Amino acid sequence: MRDFRTSGGFRTLERLMKRVLPVIFALLVLAPPARAADLAATQRLLAREMGKAGPAAGAYVVNVGTGQELYSYNADVERIPASVEKLYTSSAALLRYRPEGRLSTTVLSEGVPDEDGELAGDLVLRGGGDPTFDAADAGTLADRLVRAGLKRIDGHVVGDESMFDAFRGPPSSKYALTSDVGPLSALSYNHGRTGKRHPYFQTSPARFTAQAFEKLLKHRHVKISGKAGAGTAATGMTPLAHWDSPALAAIVKAMNQPSDNYIAEMLVKGLGADYGTAGSTAAGAAVVRNAVARFKIAPKISDGSGLSRFDRTSPRQVVRLLSGMAGTEAATALDASLAVVGRNGTLAKRMRGTAAQDNCHAKTGTLHDVSTLAGYCRTAAGDRVAFAFLMNATTVWKAHPLQDRMTAALARLN
Repeated sequence: MRDFRTSGGFRTLERLMKRVLPVIFALLVLAPPARAADLAATQRLLAREMGKAGPAAGAYVVNVGTGQELYSYNADVERIPASVEKLYTSSAALLRYRPEGRLSTTVLSEGVPDEDGELAGDLVLRGGGDPTFDAADAGTLADRLVRAGLKRIDGHVVGDESMFDAFRGPPSSKYALTSDVGPLSALSYNHGRTGKRHPYFQTSPARFTAQAFEKLLKHRHVKISGKAGAGTAATGMTPLAHWDSPALAAIVKAMNQPSDNYIAEMLVKGLGADYGTAGSTAAGAAVVRNAVARFKIAPKISDGSGLSRFDRTSPRQVVRLLSGMAGTEAATALDASLAVVGRNGTLAKRMRGTAAQDNCHAKTGTLHDVSTLAGYCRTAAGDRVAFAFLMNATTVWKAHPLQDRMTAALARLN
């Protein structure tokens, strides 16, 4: 049989492809985007998809600029929100601390180093609930002490985590340490991880951080007479140095885009310590409820992350939160914290190539029988809409295609 590649037929085909391919490419490039749809058509599509979601689902959509209700389905029935709960934690943190607010880790002592650089007594590292504090930050803090003249500590390095209560986990694990979150401590260090396979998590974050800080100081030739451990700073101690976290806007972004449960549970405890009655999850949840009450909503807040199945909110409440936050100084920070459809975070691989890509920013939520999505979309008409799709008694395999088609429909709305 004759080899087609050596025949004139191959050369003919090659010439044809050179002519046809540019035409195909031009058609693809010049093809119009997904066709915009009017409100009635969009509502029909939303109704069809929500009908497939079943009775344990609800949805609500409004035009942020005008307040016009665009779609409603079981909008006032409270559902388990899963990680959409983080929208409440984010909003409360941004409203209370403000987007530019920072969380401080402070070094304290009974006095100051003498002229020879010797410090009498313990050096206390007191945590302020910063979930981002890590080895690099601790190293910078050690550098500041050395530059200030510290050469010797006639005492111990002490880690103080007393700003928070002693519970290591969230309500979903009955406050026990869980791999879903990691050890909660006001003196956080490297996300509560040891850097080893076993044990993976720190059993005593305060002691672990003190020991790590001791090593950093010794590496900088500071002599220390005592052994590092955990403890509490005495009243009236003198601040020697401090490390400020990134701005709250950056912390909330680091939480929302990948849906970080550890940061969420740290923030809710911090809110309780700084603006409530205690450094506890319950006190922080009360601060969150109080912070969002300005939007005339009363969700049931049990934790910061959405892992708890006692969290409850309705689609209307979530959308009122999003619409209300759009009118505050924290609006830009909240929007920037959300995953961008088709680009990053938990939405990096969803809705690529649709009208929703780049035009919709949202928070996902997933538990074993819960799938939720809520956020903002810029429509084909240039309007901004806020939406919430809360689906319980479902699976991600069933819910995601429905949510994706509905979100893309909102972006096409004209």
